[in-house]
Parts: sequence; C-alpha cells; structure tokens
Amino acid sequence: METIGFLELNSIAKGIEAADAMLKASETDLILAKPGCPGKYYILISGEVAAAQSSLEVGAMVGEGHVIEQTVIPRVHPQVISAISMATMPKQVNALGVLEFMSVTSSIMAADAVAKAADVDLIEVRLGTGIGGKSFVTMTGDVAAVTESVETGALAGGESGLLLNKVVIPNPREELFLNLF
Repeated sequence: METIGFLELNSIAKGIEAADAMLKASETDLILAKPGCPGKYYILISGEVAAAQSSLEVGAMVGEGHVIEQTVIPRVHPQVISAISMATMPKQVNALGVLEFMSVTSSIMAADAVAKAADVDLIEVRLGTGIGGKSFVTMTGDVAAVTESVETGALAGGESGLLLNKVVIPNPREELFLNLF
C-alpha cells in the first residue's frame, strides 16, 4: 500500500500553482488535479510517506489562505483510488451505504476508514464536481459490514465537523443502484 496526500483549496489559480509546487517539491505522482464546485481545486498525489508529507506542506504554503483542508493517509486502502476513479463496479449489492460531506478531504479520509473497517466494496468517492462542492462515499456489502463501515467512516471523516449525513439501505432496488452512476 502506498501513501496519498490530498489538498483542497478554494482558489483554482492558487490550486494550479500549488499542484506544480507540490510536484517539484519531492518525488510524488500526480493522481488528480482538477477544479470542482463551487470554485474549489483538488490535488491528489501519491508516493512515499515523507515525500507526500513534504509535497503537501509545500502545496499548503503556496496555497496560503486558500487551503480548505489537507490530509496525508499512509498505507491507503487500494479501493480508495479505484473508487475515486470509479474503476470498479460491484457485482452485487446487499446493502448500500452512503456518507455525505461538505468537504472532499473528509470524504477521502472516510473512504479509507470505510474500506479498512469491514468487508465492503467501495463503489465511488464523488469529488464535489457538479454537486455544489459536496462529496460522498458509496459502498456495498452485507448489512452488518456496511453499517460498521458507515459508522467508522462517519467518525473518521466527521472529525472536521463536515459530515452532513449517513445512511444504510438494506437491499436497495436495482433501479436505484443502477442510477447511482
């Protein structure tokens, strides 16, 4: 498992400048750098722990007063990156869990905790684009595992006070599940 660093800013211009500085600061790989709603900018990097921390520190310094939140997650669960990219489609849904946040950073922290808490499959980590800057994490598994993961993710991502809501839906109708994407 590798380490990820995530920086969320409220300025697109400063976000682009911070992303460049982060990549120049140390040996990290850029996974994502893009604007989101409402005028935010998201930067996701990966690499060794020290490199990710160093890059994030530089990005936060360049971003100055425009930094909303930041995090470094060592040994991030591999499902988190797949869920951000929506690269994996679950084969079946026994229960559906949803965590909703006002911050993208909080959703990434929650997604890592969710994947590590119980035997669930992350479906998606939606990064605030087209939904007013909110973000959400969806997962599936058996009802008990999804319930445990939702509670754990709510605690991990809710530390910032930006958790908006959490739900567990046992046996969702297929039409609902198919319309999540």
